[in-house]
Amino acid sequence: MSHLGEVAAELRLAPEEYERCRNELTALGLIVPTNPAQHGARGEHEGGSGHHDSDTVAVIDPEIAMLRLLSREREQLREHLDEADRAYSTLETLAGAYLRAGSLTRSDADVELLSDYRRIQQVLEDITDVIQHGLASMHPTSLVREVAERVLSRDRRQIENGVRVRAMYSERVVAAPEVSELLRRRVEAGVEVRITPAVPMTMIIADAQFAMVPVDPAEPMAGAVLARGPALVRSYLALYEHCWHTASPYGDGPAPEQGGDGLSEQQRAALVMLASGMKDEKIARGLGVSLRTVSRMLSELMQEMGATSRFEAGVRAHRLGWVD
Repeated sequence: MSHLGEVAAELRLAPEEYERCRNELTALGLIVPTNPAQHGARGEHEGGSGHHDSDTVAVIDPEIAMLRLLSREREQLREHLDEADRAYSTLETLAGAYLRAGSLTRSDADVELLSDYRRIQQVLEDITDVIQHGLASMHPTSLVREVAERVLSRDRRQIENGVRVRAMYSERVVAAPEVSELLRRRVEAGVEVRITPAVPMTMIIADAQFAMVPVDPAEPMAGAVLARGPALVRSYLALYEHCWHTASPYGDGPAPEQGGDGLSEQQRAALVMLASGMKDEKIARGLGVSLRTVSRMLSELMQEMGATSRFEAGVRAHRLGWVD
């Protein structure tokens, strides 16, 4: 037994410091009051001043106190883990209705229209995070550099998880050095890449359960359609497999020419006028098409070349030999 009041007096502790130390030692399990009732009434007898001489405590062996403390921490950790498991189960149930097509209860298919670019990117991230078997995509245009880096990072993560990743590109876009470098790096990462003369639209298919396609293939910025469920996705997958089997593995056969032979006369003329500094309105009049058509055409060409500005597109067109 120890008289804590006597110890406090010897150390000349102020009442507030005494109470703090006593409470901390008690919380750590290093001391146990031998007369809790007397301790509880101590303030009444002392009138709030000084220390009670009979405030005795039992001193606990530090090893025993530590074991008790670890036991309490373990119980609290178990409670936290149980709460986390319950939260995870709840989130998994909610996500199942949204992401897992097999869990749809009202029908075997579901369609969602996506118009916001950030929303489209988020849905793509969500889908690719739950892929277990295969990811298939086709791209009529190239990817800008920032998106390409994100794709490569995702490729490596999925292939490490045993996912088969396939990608198809139009042979026209492979003429750009940036695209050739991207495809080379994707192949090195383990992606199966094929080249085809024409890609009908941008398409992403995951596990034969999800498919994302443009609302309007002629207007890439118009938004996307997300289809969930094999009843819908099977049709997209059949189209993809047809294109896949008619395409050539990347690296087989001659390299594409760098002269832009895949460009239509209208596209080539638009590039020439763009490189000369013409505005969209003048290009539209020169081609005899609408301003909207010119904007779409130039946007597609910029994507193919990985250009972020009209000026850069003109410079790259010259460098690639697409314009004289």
